[in-house]
Amino acid sequence: MRLPLMAMALLMACASPKLGPVPSPDCSESTWEINTSVRALEVVSDQEIWYAGAQGVIGSTMDGGATWRHDTLRLANGTLPAFRSIALTSEAAHVLTISNPAVLFRTTDAGAHWDSVYTEHHPDVFYDSMAFWDDQEGIAMGDAIGGCLSIIITRDGGGSWNKLTCEDLPAALEGEAAFAASNGNIAVSDSAVWIVTGGRASRVFYSANRGRNWEVMAAPIVQGGTMTGLFSLDMRDEKHGIAWGGDWENMADNAANKIVTHDGGAHWEALLPGAGPGYSSSVRFVPNSNGQDIWSVGIPGINRSRDGGQTWTTEPDSSYYTVRFTPSGNCAWLAGKGKISRRKVNS
Repeated sequence: MRLPLMAMALLMACASPKLGPVPSPDCSESTWEINTSVRALEVVSDQEIWYAGAQGVIGSTMDGGATWRHDTLRLANGTLPAFRSIALTSEAAHVLTISNPAVLFRTTDAGAHWDSVYTEHHPDVFYDSMAFWDDQEGIAMGDAIGGCLSIIITRDGGGSWNKLTCEDLPAALEGEAAFAASNGNIAVSDSAVWIVTGGRASRVFYSANRGRNWEVMAAPIVQGGTMTGLFSLDMRDEKHGIAWGGDWENMADNAANKIVTHDGGAHWEALLPGAGPGYSSSVRFVPNSNGQDIWSVGIPGINRSRDGGQTWTTEPDSSYYTVRFTPSGNCAWLAGKGKISRRKVNS
């Protein structure tokens, strides 16, 4: 239902002109200061970009960064939640808080009003990532509760969400969780979905029919520690994908921190074991590059490959946690510690 203004409502909203440089048509490098840490970023078009961060802050631009709208959401008890998940359809924007209570907010008027469409109370609730297949069906995932991952699904465009029972999911292993590092634990393609986990056990969960049936595959990734495993994945089509993570407590370790699949995730193999960049929290294919251009970002820096992951260049910049691209693949948008940036892909 519609949120009361003084309860779980939008408490602060403003359109802020010229918070950063007005973007030029050539996608020149620009940076906007954001008063929060941002790990959830969604690029809809060259003009429409959304983000969600800590301290209840969410925001968007509809003109490529010339002006921004920054909103702050509070929970019913007045606290400021942390957002790590964001997903867009043509009709609505959705943001999901991480911890107890988990609240999924939805707006159909570009942030002027927000509804609470899903709430979950549990001491162990912790949601990590969200994505939509199309305008009707979407999925969000979180850490295990009661022996299985937390997975909620909508079939009506985000208006209502239902949580899968453990009878419908593979059992979670001891210490298996997920990292809310970049809204990157989920990848979707047509009717398929892939989910990566991390921690003491790190695997790849797969459904071919939008979450109705599931299987799980082993991942040849570093695991066994509380901060090891897969942090992010991306699929360029239903067959080819890349997943990345590592050991957050030993970020230089590249022995088994990135893996690829060429058969839709049935099998995964290590990419450049013992070579290439180490830990990364977000990995994405550049659109329209036939899988040749890949970026990964994280605390150690920004990594780029132009040959399908065989060789890499690294820019030592620890400002960013997540990266997304415009549909054309010409512009990269990055978000992290108090900033959002845009730059040319081929700069």
